[in-house]
Amino acid sequence: MKAFLILEDGTVLEGTSIGSTKEVVSEIVFNTSMTGYLEVLTDPSYAGQAVVMTYPLIGNYGITPDMESKRPWPNGYIVRELSRMPSNFRCQGSIQDFLVKYDIPGIAGIDTRALTKILREKGTMNGMITTNEAYQLEEILPRLKEYTTGSVVEKVTCEKAFQLKGKGKKVALLDLGAKQNIAKSLNDRGCQVTVYPAYTTAEEILKDQPDGIMLSNGPGDPKECKGIIQEIKKLYESDTPIFAICLGHQLMALANGADTHKMKYGHRGGNHPVKDLETGRVYISSQNHGYVVDTDNLDPAVAVPAFINVNDKTNEGLKYTGKNIFTVQFHPEACPGPQDSAYLFDRFINMMGGNQ
Repeated sequence: MKAFLILEDGTVLEGTSIGSTKEVVSEIVFNTSMTGYLEVLTDPSYAGQAVVMTYPLIGNYGITPDMESKRPWPNGYIVRELSRMPSNFRCQGSIQDFLVKYDIPGIAGIDTRALTKILREKGTMNGMITTNEAYQLEEILPRLKEYTTGSVVEKVTCEKAFQLKGKGKKVALLDLGAKQNIAKSLNDRGCQVTVYPAYTTAEEILKDQPDGIMLSNGPGDPKECKGIIQEIKKLYESDTPIFAICLGHQLMALANGADTHKMKYGHRGGNHPVKDLETGRVYISSQNHGYVVDTDNLDPAVAVPAFINVNDKTNEGLKYTGKNIFTVQFHPEACPGPQDSAYLFDRFINMMGGNQ
């Protein structure tokens, strides 16, 4: 069956329908990872977006037990070629069946690298995936311009608190759309991790007397999370050690007077170089974000830049002055992905006094 991707600038690309055949409007973003398509599909940070995979063959090892959450989150999936016959000793099914099961529409057979060049030159755009060959551009384009991802954190956070047992430090993880490997990275280091829904109050988290607090990744515009930002400000004032990743990094900055803005096309992939400003060392990182913290007017009495992106010099992390708090924009827990920055979890445990 034919399928069409219609962008808000009027560009129309034709391919073959994969997954669900329903029509969807979404923000169109691209990911440059060569592996890890299942981790991409199940990353809650993609809620409200349709993902373009630049690597030309997707699905060759099928569905494996490597999901970052219980289900996939993108609104749509766009690939050059979808493998119909996956081969892997851990394979539990195909991407096609996976997309159908979770009612996610997609397109195969389009030039995803040409599409990526359009998004890089013109910036991230909204788009529609449809199988309707009688589509009317004049009716569709106004709908595309009106679309926003909205408040997507509430869709991806856990429904109630739960715990991963451990004999080490007690960590409270605020689930803003957390990838499972964040909790696992802490638990593997002996921590007892209690995962809380995104809208949990600071008082409820602090009454359990955690040794440290983890703020997770998540989807959408950080400025939409007004209530969460107020609670994070209270956590900041508690003097409890805090480590934050991605959306958590942005929300901590907003809670302390900094600003964020939307990037032209964001960072999504597994090969983004970031520089530690304290040591000068460069790490290869996995990233997935469309917003960035502004540091031009950052008050050094509150926080100072800790990492920058080597390619475009945007902020990749902050160290908070006089506080046991550091935050990063990239993903040290990425799996699969570069493990260069996994040491940051060890730094967090040391901030809490170590596991001795």
